[in-house]
Amino acid sequence: MKHEVIARPGISMPSLKFFGRDFTASIVVFLVAMPLCMGIAIASGVPPEKGLITGIIGGIVVGSLAGSPLQVSGPAAGLAVIVFELVRDQGLSALGPILILAGAIQVAAGIFRLGGWFRAISPAVVHGMLAGIGVLIVVGQFHVLFDAKPLSSGPENLAAMPGRLLGLSWGNIQAAELAFLIALTTIGAMLGWEKWRPQSMKLVPGALVGVLAGTFVAVGFGLAVAKVEVPASIIAAIAPPEGGFWMKWLDPSVIAAALAIAFIASAETLLSAAAVDKMHDGVRTDYNKELRAQGVGNLLCGAAGALPMTGVIVRSSANVQAGAITRLSTILHGAWILGFVALLPWLLREIPMAALGAILVITGWRLVSLTHARHLYRDYGVLPVAIWAATLIMVVATDLLTGVLVGIALTLLELIPNLRRLRLKVVEHTDGDAHAIKLDGTATFFTLPKLSDMLDAVPMGTKVKLDVTNLSSVDHTSAEMLRDWFQRRKKAGSPVELKGERGRIATLGA
Repeated sequence: MKHEVIARPGISMPSLKFFGRDFTASIVVFLVAMPLCMGIAIASGVPPEKGLITGIIGGIVVGSLAGSPLQVSGPAAGLAVIVFELVRDQGLSALGPILILAGAIQVAAGIFRLGGWFRAISPAVVHGMLAGIGVLIVVGQFHVLFDAKPLSSGPENLAAMPGRLLGLSWGNIQAAELAFLIALTTIGAMLGWEKWRPQSMKLVPGALVGVLAGTFVAVGFGLAVAKVEVPASIIAAIAPPEGGFWMKWLDPSVIAAALAIAFIASAETLLSAAAVDKMHDGVRTDYNKELRAQGVGNLLCGAAGALPMTGVIVRSSANVQAGAITRLSTILHGAWILGFVALLPWLLREIPMAALGAILVITGWRLVSLTHARHLYRDYGVLPVAIWAATLIMVVATDLLTGVLVGIALTLLELIPNLRRLRLKVVEHTDGDAHAIKLDGTATFFTLPKLSDMLDAVPMGTKVKLDVTNLSSVDHTSAEMLRDWFQRRKKAGSPVELKGERGRIATLGA
């Protein structure tokens, strides 16, 4: 889908010319975001209004400052597990100081232009992390389908799953059976709508249809099941950190938690931003500006006692597919959340917890992308798949940070064959009407930020000649980045002329 963008170089500015398309897109994103904001908050072990506050800040504030104009920010399933563990171990009061510190780290990372280094994280690690998070969300929210609370760890939740199903008694229907029926109704309506919805209503999100179906069943039949609890006023849900909160920053566990959230939130945000860039032909993401905006957002979320935020691909892709042109769509979606919560809190209280749990089960399942694992094996061999699988298993079996660190450590194995020659020399010059680039050496994740910045600096419309004859080796992280760059230029009508071995060219996907 191509979009026309009115912009100064590097900046997407709202324009009245596109107000209609941004307005309608913002409503679509709002409808997608509402159930996810509440569901992710519940999965994080905090009240649903905490997720709504994060959605409001992510839309209005971060949307105004973002380096990726069409990316939508808000509470993310990718952080639900780590927040749940923090709240369980340190209490809800510790979340504010942790987020303020994490936000400050992100702002500093953006100021010191470290955005490119987050892009150097292996896709196998990132997708393995997301898959592990998806498994944890599924096995945890499975218990919410029965109006029960998740247990304290992934393995415990997994072990208790058969007991939930075997414990149902359809001859004596109680709250658990009723909640499970609502959950099945929600899942059936969501998946059925996504498969058979009419073309004229393709922008109506399945998650919204599922929640509405579950809510109508609960209200229509007067079923006694647990429902969402939200305060009468969104202002009442704001809980600033207690006085002297900065003293918590002397606690090593708080510092470690802040670093983990800053790292994971930044990696997930920039992964999402890169995916959004593939969906449209408008302004490319300024990764350092995006990091600074996310840092400001998390600072404010910490000050308000809300959930951490990231850029999120589900809401962002809905924004692009709905026809958004500028950042106005993202800003307006935050305003709609604020207006809905302020004016209609009674309506939110009719939503069954089991319906939101069902939405999160489907969301978690979709994070486990076996398609990506097959892609890694087909194009890069066994090692990237092993990294993906190890990261997934360690996230589920231990914790999120351990899983990511294990994945990153395994990524270093890709350097072993090239230890004698890790440098990459890049030579640029003009060759007639073309921009000529010659790569000499080894392309690894260590050299990715420099290579990526250089390639992105080549203007669209310029003919490019890329010589990879002396490129001795390419790891899968750099190969994925080069593939994306080739595809983006091809889509924009700016093809790249490649010179080198046929096998190397095939590896790069050109």
